[in-house]
Amino acid sequence: MIETRVLVPEPWLRGTLRDVPAVHRGVLHALQLAQEDLGKWCRPLAEEQLKARPGGLPPVAFHLRHIARSMDRLLTYAEEGQLGEAQVSALKSEWDAEVCGDALFAEIEGAFVRSAERVRALAPADLGAERAVGKKQLPTTLGGLLVHVADHTQRHVGQAITTAKVVAWMK
Repeated sequence: MIETRVLVPEPWLRGTLRDVPAVHRGVLHALQLAQEDLGKWCRPLAEEQLKARPGGLPPVAFHLRHIARSMDRLLTYAEEGQLGEAQVSALKSEWDAEVCGDALFAEIEGAFVRSAERVRALAPADLGAERAVGKKQLPTTLGGLLVHVADHTQRHVGQAITTAKVVAWMK
């Protein structure tokens, strides 16, 4: 019997989120694709595979925590906020290998839901509005931050998937 697969187009080709301005829609579609790709490639991994560091690479678990927590930090700056103690503490613990499995996936899935809500809430804002990032208050714009949420997330998704494929192959 020949197996047939129904290929679902990527989120940006599904005609969804028409109620959201174009830039925000692009960010939301990128986050949706990231969530789908992580679910496909990383969710099936066993806990030891999530923590594995083949060739010294950062583990998949690190990338998942970093994606979740960096979206929160970047959106805090987009909302004209500064990082709180909990966010700084979370940043410092991204390499901790203690939390894995279901708790790790609950964190990343919750982060995608909250991030999408926050991006939608920023829809009426001026993309050219100035924003400042970090202790040094480095200059950017709201649009720059939103695009960076998408590109930074996608960068780490690619790294997580590559590492996931390597550890799955090593099994």
